[in-house]
Amino acid sequence: MKNVFYISAVIFSLFLTSCEEVVNVDLDTASPKLVVDASINWEQGTDGAQQKIKLTTTTSYYSSTVPTVSGATVSVKNSSNTVFNFIEVPNTGEYVCTNFVPQLDEVYTLTVISKGQTYTATETLKSVAPISEIVQNNEGGITGDQVEIKTFFNDPDLEENYYMFKYKYSNKTKLDYQVSDDRFFQGNLFFSLSNNEDLSAGDQITVTHYGVSKTYYNYMNILLSIAGNNGGGPFQSPPATVRGNIINTTNFDDYALGYFRLSETSSGNFIIQ
Repeated sequence: MKNVFYISAVIFSLFLTSCEEVVNVDLDTASPKLVVDASINWEQGTDGAQQKIKLTTTTSYYSSTVPTVSGATVSVKNSSNTVFNFIEVPNTGEYVCTNFVPQLDEVYTLTVISKGQTYTATETLKSVAPISEIVQNNEGGITGDQVEIKTFFNDPDLEENYYMFKYKYSNKTKLDYQVSDDRFFQGNLFFSLSNNEDLSAGDQITVTHYGVSKTYYNYMNILLSIAGNNGGGPFQSPPATVRGNIINTTNFDDYALGYFRLSETSSGNFIIQ
């Protein structure tokens, strides 16, 4: 009986070992696509003159580096045809403008020229309600054992508003993103909400609220659903390429990834008690 038990234990341990083996699947790699990170953020109380746009390309699944795109021409134009040029920090793929002029409800057009292709996108700079208070609740979450953070704001009356919320925690690298519209709280005091069971006294949180357009709200809803923020499940649709608002005017089928977004933002810092 002891021998049978011993043999069974050995077989079981071998099974566990084999389950830990890393298997690299031979995946097809598509041709690289341009990825445009063009998020213009105007923090309340600042002039918003310093802005940055980053260009990269897609790469293989197993690659540990993200290729940057240098030598592009990047600019943003407002409805008065004032052009703001973004100049590359040499060999970084980061393009910087130091004289941008943000204006609420202004329409801006992005133009990126790279490797003989011209990409454009048009978007409106949206306002955001200022953060009024950040509150900690130590009995949050479904089970009542998570630290819950509520960030309050007064939604403007008689306006259709769309928001993105970002929570950055000092104790983890992953950012918590959410989006919301104001259908059920228009003109009232409301809040964004984030739970974290691993928080301790002294941990720091930075909360940022963004005013966004309806189209960007829909875009982020899809992205967050694919990323699993909305729960997902065994019968969830498989991940797919999510198209943003950037169009290749030279070759429509060779589209870029990413989104051109302009937001007024309101931020607040909080230390866990």
